[in-house]
Amino acid sequence: MSDDILIVDDDDSLRRMMEYTLQQASYKVRVVNDGDEALAAVRNRRPRLIITDVKMQRIGGFELLTQVRQDFPEVMVIMVTAFGSVESAVRALQQGAHDYLVKPFSRDALRLAVDRALSFAALQQENKELRQRLDNKRGVSLLTESPAMQRVLEVLDRVADAEVTVLLRGESGTGKELLAQRLHQRSSRADKPFVAVNCAAIPHGLIESELFGHVKGSFTGALKDRKGKFEQADGGTLFLDEIGELPLDQQPKLLRALQLGEIEPVGGEVRSVNVRVVAATHIDVEQAIADGRFREDLYYRLAVIPLTVPPLRQRPEDIALLARYFLRNSDYNRSLALSATALAALQSYSWPGNVRELQNLMQRLALLCTADTIELSELPESIRAGQAVAATPFVLPASGYPLEELEKSAIVQALQQTAGNQSRAAELLHIPRHVLLYRLEKYGLKVS
Repeated sequence: MSDDILIVDDDDSLRRMMEYTLQQASYKVRVVNDGDEALAAVRNRRPRLIITDVKMQRIGGFELLTQVRQDFPEVMVIMVTAFGSVESAVRALQQGAHDYLVKPFSRDALRLAVDRALSFAALQQENKELRQRLDNKRGVSLLTESPAMQRVLEVLDRVADAEVTVLLRGESGTGKELLAQRLHQRSSRADKPFVAVNCAAIPHGLIESELFGHVKGSFTGALKDRKGKFEQADGGTLFLDEIGELPLDQQPKLLRALQLGEIEPVGGEVRSVNVRVVAATHIDVEQAIADGRFREDLYYRLAVIPLTVPPLRQRPEDIALLARYFLRNSDYNRSLALSATALAALQSYSWPGNVRELQNLMQRLALLCTADTIELSELPESIRAGQAVAATPFVLPASGYPLEELEKSAIVQALQQTAGNQSRAAELLHIPRHVLLYRLEKYGLKVS
């Protein structure tokens, strides 16, 4: 049986005829006597179609139609009216009914009207899904319930149509390229190219050619003219991943492209490009600037809008959501559940590889798990171990303990665990980096 149909009529014989006819046509049917009962039935379980008489003793068909169109606009309505009442039929259509039946009507007429209404409803749903897919193209769909991630998306969407550079900072695997795609697809450049390049993956000697292109014969192996990534992205968005790994000697050329909108291919002439740049890095840029590995002027040109993407361990609300999504959408088409203990272990794990690590794990479990539920025993030892060892809470001794000493101890431990990386230490302590720097100065702590 398919398609939930609600019949509303206080005429017992007509109601029974419609119910029997539609059940014989393999429809799932509910029946009620009047508009009051109909509204209660719709709120309890929404039907796809309502067939209602115009005249009933309590709430009439028009009142029911008005209420349904207001509260449940996706529900189709067919009105049943008396012979000769053309005005009622016209009024029903004007107020949003899909169709009408004039009494007396045949079983075939009833089936035909229902088939037409449900076919139209299916077409509406198909169009709605198509619009949603098109909307997703305009803005990449990101699954998150994390307030921290929601704040990132809010800022990202706000600046999507502004011609400013954006720097996404965060650990590897947090989804920085996905965010860059969302930014592009929600901008006025959405119908132009989105080009991504990983600066860390290009050999040093080829970076200039890769970014800015070259002309034939400009160096050994340059057998023909080649457009660089900037020209490929002309009119659209260029995503420079791992920008912190860009060699120092190439940084002035990138700065020129950002400042003037001009590039110079190897062996070629200067030419103009219209490119919006989004960059990403996982390194501590401030430390790289202090070490002389990254130009400060380039950093400020890239980071007009700086955004820090939170790691997965700071988004515990997203772990169950993402894990179930990856299981449902794995290459192996498995519908698997997570046991409570397995989910607790996933949520207590630190996820150094972030969302990418979680996705790879769910893919592996979808392939290897033989039961319908993933148990704790099927998770990797590293994740099970994290569940077994609980953090020991601080116990205040009877003699008391100085709060400053406790805070200093936490800062020192965080710096030790991150090998002196101040940005990572600040994340472990759940404080902004500038607050950590203030605490270091306050307590006279040195970072070795």
